[in-house]
Amino acid sequence: MSMERFDCHYCKDTLLGKKYILKEDTQYCTKCYENLFANCCEVCSLPIGCNSKDLSYKDRHWHENCFKCGKCSRSLVDKAFSAKDDLMLCTECYSHEHSSKCNTCKKTVMPGSRKMEYKGNSWHETCFLCQRCQQPIGTKSFIPKDNSYFCVPCFEKQFAYQCCACKKAITTGGVTYHDKPWHRECFTCIGCKRQLAGQRFTSRENYPYCLDCFSNLYAKKCVGCTKPITSLAGAKYISFEERQWHSECFTCMQCSVSLVGRGFLTQRDDILCTDCGREK
Repeated sequence: MSMERFDCHYCKDTLLGKKYILKEDTQYCTKCYENLFANCCEVCSLPIGCNSKDLSYKDRHWHENCFKCGKCSRSLVDKAFSAKDDLMLCTECYSHEHSSKCNTCKKTVMPGSRKMEYKGNSWHETCFLCQRCQQPIGTKSFIPKDNSYFCVPCFEKQFAYQCCACKKAITTGGVTYHDKPWHRECFTCIGCKRQLAGQRFTSRENYPYCLDCFSNLYAKKCVGCTKPITSLAGAKYISFEERQWHSECFTCMQCSVSLVGRGFLTQRDDILCTDCGREK
């Protein structure tokens, strides 16, 4: 009874009593397997044979002894590493070459560590401190001033004006009226509470008023339309015997012709043109 043959699939040499490799249910002698399937090492360009460990990263392969840091040549086997421009680097070399430096302590901000960034500068989280209280700012709001950084409470205590209306700090914007600081939203008409920042307004006894409220409260009233007469908005008016009219309202009571620049007659409280006055 003849023994069944057990040969290399590629070179047909017998594998009986020899080391072989099975790939996809097909057997190969070690020499044929290395020639056909072994990956070439990125460093030495030699095949990574059956007796060597094949280390791979993104379709690139190394012998175990060739997998080293491209800067300091220390082995990267079983160690954390980073890739930069096809160069494999240990974390120390990568940090030294490519990581940002802390703006306060000048040491490297290690990859993966918590850091703060602002206008191109970096800090360790524990190095980004308020200039006044020296506490880490972390993710809280802060205000820069003169190359220093302040948490909001410290900035308000040290620098901010206080609004004369609400007594709270003014951190951005604000308006000044009678040499006193106000939040824009707090500077309002004393009558209707409408915001006055950026609007025309006037004052009486140091209180600010919008033009509408000031006119309604203090302006003379037109005899013709009973609406306020105010020169604040540029309105022209006629005054006669302690009575006032808007220019467009100073008309004959009878025929409604304008009396501006013309002679007129009075009849009790009525103002008449000379023609209508004669008819009376």
